[in-house]
Amino acid sequence: MDTLMSIRVFCTVAELKSFTAAAVRLGVSPAMASKHVLRLEERLSARLLNRTSRHVSLTETGALYFEQARQMVEGLDELEAAVSHTAVRAKGRLRVSAPVWMANPLFARVLADYRAHHPDVTLEVDLSGRLVNLVEEGFDLALRVTASPGPGLIARTIADAPFYFVASRKFLDARGRPASLDDLEGAPLIAYSLVHGDGVVTRGTGQGRETIKFAPVLASGNETLMHHACLEGMGFAFLPKWLVSDDLAAGRLERLFPDTLSFAGRLLAVYPTRKYLSGKVRSFLDFIARDRRLT
Repeated sequence: MDTLMSIRVFCTVAELKSFTAAAVRLGVSPAMASKHVLRLEERLSARLLNRTSRHVSLTETGALYFEQARQMVEGLDELEAAVSHTAVRAKGRLRVSAPVWMANPLFARVLADYRAHHPDVTLEVDLSGRLVNLVEEGFDLALRVTASPGPGLIARTIADAPFYFVASRKFLDARGRPASLDDLEGAPLIAYSLVHGDGVVTRGTGQGRETIKFAPVLASGNETLMHHACLEGMGFAFLPKWLVSDDLAAGRLERLFPDTLSFAGRLLAVYPTRKYLSGKVRSFLDFIARDRRLT
């Protein structure tokens, strides 16, 4: 029995969590798919899958083997495609880590449109906000706003990711709209704890450096909570453009001092160093990089 085929069958079963579905995709019988996985387990002297009459799941050993085997199979597909000058169809589970604030309507629309173009790809998006280890945790790529993507990783610029200085209309109606930066001294700030947790905001460099001391009323590392707090009128906030674009258009939020109080960032797609990218990773990178809604 072909060992490479056995590995391919195992990866497909692990991805679809079904012997029957894997058999249909690969054009073999469910019984043959089961034989392939059994042979692989015997070869490795390890149980890779837990099986019940209705459920298939990876064992701890199986999860470790799956991540490495999946990369090998995808790399081989890419290599064969490069040699034969054919395109690899985007398919399989695409695991993406992204910032918390990308849980917004705009990004959801981008994901929906990507799936419409690539229906054989299943998206798994982690929005926990933690810095994941791409290789050890089996992520295909991460979307990050950072100047330091990390050692051993490739970074591709996707779009600018500016942060706007905003406040809700009801907050401004009640407090009054600041006419100058001096009016912001001691003003309530919904602060991103990792950057402005102490309420101190610095703009400019060198002799033109200027500091504004806000009064933090809420400090959090979760931009979604900050967004909701801002809509509720708790104070001013620096929030990602993507997160507030619909609110600005609807008038729920207002942008203040656009020429002086904004922070520029770059959204990077970060992925492990690989010579051959799978069809699903390449298609996703190309799709989001050319999507004008993200600019």
